[in-house]
Amino acid sequence: MAAGNLTRVLEFLLLGLSEAPELQPLLFGLFLSMYLVTVLGNLLIILAVSSDSRLHTPMYFFLCNLSLADICFTSTTIPKMLVNIQAHSKAIAYAGCIAQMGFFMLFAVLDDLLLTVMAYDRFVAICHPLHYTVIMNPRLCGLLVLLSWIISALHSLLQSLMVLRLSFCSDLEIPHFFCELNQMTQLARSENFLNGLVIFLATGLLGGGPLAGILYSYSKIVSSIRAIPSAQGKYKAFSTCASHLSVVSLFYGTSLGVYLSSAATHSSQSSAVASVMYAVVTPMLNPFIYSLRNRDIKGALKRFAVVAALQEPASVHTWPHLSTCQPSTECGAQSSTCSISTAWERV
Repeated sequence: MAAGNLTRVLEFLLLGLSEAPELQPLLFGLFLSMYLVTVLGNLLIILAVSSDSRLHTPMYFFLCNLSLADICFTSTTIPKMLVNIQAHSKAIAYAGCIAQMGFFMLFAVLDDLLLTVMAYDRFVAICHPLHYTVIMNPRLCGLLVLLSWIISALHSLLQSLMVLRLSFCSDLEIPHFFCELNQMTQLARSENFLNGLVIFLATGLLGGGPLAGILYSYSKIVSSIRAIPSAQGKYKAFSTCASHLSVVSLFYGTSLGVYLSSAATHSSQSSAVASVMYAVVTPMLNPFIYSLRNRDIKGALKRFAVVAALQEPASVHTWPHLSTCQPSTECGAQSSTCSISTAWERV
């Protein structure tokens, strides 16, 4: 195509999940409900943790950041989709599309890195309980979160600049419900080999690297859990581990599938459906799987909603709330094993 035919488009058209008019009210109600559940659920987690000094620990600090990232993650895509459905429009401005893509990648990678940080926190708590307070100090926790934000922002900036260098023809249709990086790169009429290479390398580093770290952490955790003498303690530990791994599998399985399966068999419709799983469903499940099944969070929510004015003043505590077992417990003199069991009791 001649260079003169390449232009900078003013807008894109988001085709969404379905073009059938009769399905639009159903999609609007479904995604509005999921968005409200995601925002309200994660906001409750943030309020509960910030208002209860007993939850000012590394695990809940990371959980707060994950909840904030999930709120921002869904807010970059769902509101625009709902507005388009309500207005019977598919258009999104070129600048708005670039911004949406950039913020989506920012919070997607941030979610990825925070999941890895949370896995490391559990690894230290379970495998090195006696050194947990020293290792997971407030400074390290703040640095881990700050580093996650910096890496996510740099990656988002890099990918956005790579897309800005591309040229597009007019009347571009994106078979998705948001401006997805892969789809935009495929629509470019200029040379996009470098963009594809950067996407592939970034996906491998920021997707495969953290995933390998999570799997390594949980493999060590499982080995430590096997040393717990109580069958009930093992059951609770494995149950909690399975819940976390199920969310990690859902997030990584769908997101990596979207960005790595761009071969000839790749379907735009299946890509959009998979994106719903990691971009909408996973953030919505976060309050339930990570928090609402946790008795500390449920207790904090009850105190926040019912007796907020009568809450006890902040008590003196150390950074993790990992209590030690007494010699009279079933663990006996095995203090390290008992610390492991107690740590999982608080997860």
